[in-house]
Amino acid sequence: MNAPAVQTDAHAAARRGFFLALGAYFLWGLLPFYMKAVAHLPLAEGIANRIVWSVPIAAAVLVWAGRTADFKAAIRSPRTLAMVVLTATLISVNWGIYVWAIAVGRAVETALGYYINPLVIVVVGAVLLGERLDRLQMAAVALAAIAVIVLTVEGGTLPWVSLALALTFAAYGFFRKTLPIGPSQGFLLEVLLLSVPALGYIVYLVATGQDHLVSGNLTDRALLVGCGPVTAVPLLLFAFGTKLLRLSTIGIMQYIAPTMVFLIAVLAFGEPFGSAQAMAFALIWAALAIYSWSMLSAARRVEATSHAPAA
Repeated sequence: MNAPAVQTDAHAAARRGFFLALGAYFLWGLLPFYMKAVAHLPLAEGIANRIVWSVPIAAAVLVWAGRTADFKAAIRSPRTLAMVVLTATLISVNWGIYVWAIAVGRAVETALGYYINPLVIVVVGAVLLGERLDRLQMAAVALAAIAVIVLTVEGGTLPWVSLALALTFAAYGFFRKTLPIGPSQGFLLEVLLLSVPALGYIVYLVATGQDHLVSGNLTDRALLVGCGPVTAVPLLLFAFGTKLLRLSTIGIMQYIAPTMVFLIAVLAFGEPFGSAQAMAFALIWAALAIYSWSMLSAARRVEATSHAPAA
């Protein structure tokens, strides 16, 4: 295959990856509306249904992708199963905090948490992997730390919702990268392991008449079943999209969802947004701009080096 054909295929793959990832971030950005719709239902029941109804979607995608052999190999590996238990626990905690925060009117804090997340990942890489931070990255992390201090002083307590979301998702991403299986296999294994206690809890609720899946009205039933698709579809779109995109592209796109959440929280949900929050968000946006510039500059240097003629 000649060079122009290879380049055309690469552009087509990147374009396909862009639209897959864009779909994921757009759906994540709209998620607060769905979480508000299920806010009247018990939190634990919502999360349990979110897990259980994700299983058939994840399984169908795995079969469609023809990766069942990898999945069977992962099930037979005790180390892989132990790592999946850890990642499944982390993402469950992240889901629980997110759903609760939306339900109680703290969506602005969730947006801040996911803005902070890339900077937390940078710190995790430096601390746990020994990755060196350049000056721009250190400045970005410092601005994010100042933003947290501003919110802490203004509120009299740490913005724990934002920090918990950022830390749990960063930890999930870190440990998820160590799994020796692909994203679709890993997601199915996670929800399968979580579905054991989740299904047991749903059966208990049904047996005691405390559920909304069988005993509830038609709207509640549809909302609970719908928790599966709204969880699985964006995650799978993201997993397939990121395989086709450069890291720098994903780094810029990841701000789409928290920006949508922030706008929805303030404009649609009418959550308070005072001067301290405005200052904190301004610091975070400045930090993200610096971080993005650093990342793009590094990507350009790598690309220039790869295209340089051999000596």
